[in-house]
Amino acid sequence: MSESVKHSILLVDDHPLMRRGMRQLLELQDDFNVIGEASNGEEALLCVPELQPDLILLDNNMPQLNGIETLKRLRQSGYRGTILIFTVSDAENEVRDAMRHGADGYLLKDMDPDLLIVQIRDALNGVIVVSPALTRVLAQALRAPASTTEFELTDRERQVLKSIATGSSNKIIAQKLGITEGTVKVHVKNLLHKLGLRSRVEAAVWALAHMKN
Repeated sequence: MSESVKHSILLVDDHPLMRRGMRQLLELQDDFNVIGEASNGEEALLCVPELQPDLILLDNNMPQLNGIETLKRLRQSGYRGTILIFTVSDAENEVRDAMRHGADGYLLKDMDPDLLIVQIRDALNGVIVVSPALTRVLAQALRAPASTTEFELTDRERQVLKSIATGSSNKIIAQKLGITEGTVKVHVKNLLHKLGLRSRVEAAVWALAHMKN
């Protein structure tokens, strides 16, 4: 029997007790391996190029460099791994900024540990993850202009958008619709332009808030 794949994780949080607790929780899982810790954003920026973790669990409220600014710099540096903001704040502007600067999810620290593990696994599989309590906040923060409706999209674009809303990757969408992955990318680019959105995350939330079943 082959061993399960272990996903490498970097913890970034200025509270040592939080890092220790998260390390213990994550390392109880056969498929997670915490390969490093950082106490602030500056430390994270220094160690990510060397460690190249599959996923970064990133606190937002940290001294020197907060999570969202760290997120921006990581994406600018070319890091393409999964980044989850993991924080106590449900402020609309922080949720919006995190998603618009390349976060793959936004999770609250008071969530159930078992759900957190599920969300992390989903994120590693390309699914957008958000704490259930933030669905309304996201819908409000990322609401497109009222003049834009789903009916401005083509039938295929609506199909792609609905699939994005379920967290499906381009590969999965292509298989489901019987088209190439490259064609899916074109549809995603076009629907984002039409809706005035910047990312798949915004598109997923827009779909949940606006589209009829």
